[in-house]
Amino acid sequence: MLRTDLIESVATLLQRHADERGTKVAFADAARQVTYGELAARTANLAGHLADLGVAAGDTVAIFLPNSVNWIESSFAITRAGAIGVPISYDATESEIAYRLQDAACKLVITTDERAGMIEAIRVQCPTVVTTILVERGEGRGDGLRYESLVSTKPASKPRDPSSIHDAAYIIYTSGTTGRAKGVLLSVHSMLWVTASCWAPIAQLSEHDKVLSPLPLFHSYALNLSVLSILAAGASEYIMEKFSTSDALRLLGSGEFTLFPGVPTMFHYLLEAVKGNPRTNLGGLRLAISAGAIMPATLNREFETRFGVMLVDGYGITETATMVTMNWPTGGRVLGSCGLPIPGLAVRIVDAASGKDVPAQSEGELIVRGPNVMIGYHNKPQETAAALRGGWYHTGDLARSDENGFLTITGRLKELIIRGGQNIAPAEIEEVVSIIDGVVDNAVVGLPHELLGEVPALFVVKRGDRDVEVEQILHHCRERLSSYKVPFSVHFVDQIPRTGSGKIIRFKLREMLAK
Repeated sequence: MLRTDLIESVATLLQRHADERGTKVAFADAARQVTYGELAARTANLAGHLADLGVAAGDTVAIFLPNSVNWIESSFAITRAGAIGVPISYDATESEIAYRLQDAACKLVITTDERAGMIEAIRVQCPTVVTTILVERGEGRGDGLRYESLVSTKPASKPRDPSSIHDAAYIIYTSGTTGRAKGVLLSVHSMLWVTASCWAPIAQLSEHDKVLSPLPLFHSYALNLSVLSILAAGASEYIMEKFSTSDALRLLGSGEFTLFPGVPTMFHYLLEAVKGNPRTNLGGLRLAISAGAIMPATLNREFETRFGVMLVDGYGITETATMVTMNWPTGGRVLGSCGLPIPGLAVRIVDAASGKDVPAQSEGELIVRGPNVMIGYHNKPQETAAALRGGWYHTGDLARSDENGFLTITGRLKELIIRGGQNIAPAEIEEVVSIIDGVVDNAVVGLPHELLGEVPALFVVKRGDRDVEVEQILHHCRERLSSYKVPFSVHFVDQIPRTGSGKIIRFKLREMLAK
């Protein structure tokens, strides 16, 4: 059943839990923890200070922080200020950060003092950024307002605490087939609708849970489950700065945690780490959740057999505020499928050419309609119109459904590569490689990988008089791309196969490696 009581404004949820469980720890990390009472007060202070600093309703504020309690507080405070949060990976490169700050026209950046120099250098390209709020971290130094001072002192302004939860509250950047990341506009309502229809009724997330989250908070999956859903349910959570197999096993073995969300790669690493150690267990864990990439049925079975903990998986995308389908821990499951559509969501599988529904067991494009679908792409009306047609979001993913409604993702119309749950647009890598002196042409395809699902493979056509080396190409990519986007392998070819209109025929490149 839908838990519509969980769909409220951030301010309402904070006040509810401050009144009912004010001394309960809401979020913790390796450095500190915050109770629900403190969370309500600190986010109110920061929201008011943001208004004092000139952040108006509808302005954009970037969160450029590692996973932490500070990240959580910043996110809630931005929402309470009536502004729009723009999460950015803490490992992003300068060019990736600059693009997001420019595209979203961010007015303020919340980051650490160790990243202050990077932001100052980028601000030359981003005239909209007025100021920076700095969190103390390590030995870093920087000019900017101090985070702890703002969250712990009373501002002149009160938090705006907007009553509408249907306006844009987040711009989540996701890789697109054009190569440039697209900003997905999501509301608090769209996010919490997934909480009410999926995490609460299916995963049974409640105030009794203590969650261990290794997920990167700048992703929609984590923002939905590990941030907003924890708040809505009144649960507690420990945030890992980054996933570590040994740390995850140690923490889970303590018996403190009841719920563990991850991506398939994480569960594979946990299994590999305990081979030959039959005593390792996951304490009081009642449920593990996988999303972000397709879960192989063999991995699902092995995990449940080895640890005695149910592992449920589902399919989600940023444009639908995460989940579209989910396997339930109760009732029947079809391992290898991504489950059933979550309650209240309309799902169709259609022929991509005609738009007509295909019969069961036939492959077609998956399209989705429901309250969780994005508002649109930020500043991209053409892309929005192409993706949202007649109220339906066209995912670009190929799927089939069995007679009972269980969906299986079979491929993609679009060429995104999903590496360990991270989206990679081939064109983004191709654009970076194309500027290397001596490279005439290049193309990227996704290749299967046992642990990561898919990895990017780069094909390069060299200019005849230049001796371009593999390490030179990889070094160039490492300087300009996040680590997960750096090609896994480089292959030199005589030409890139293309259609008459110039489009890359990617399957032919895959066939080259299969020979």
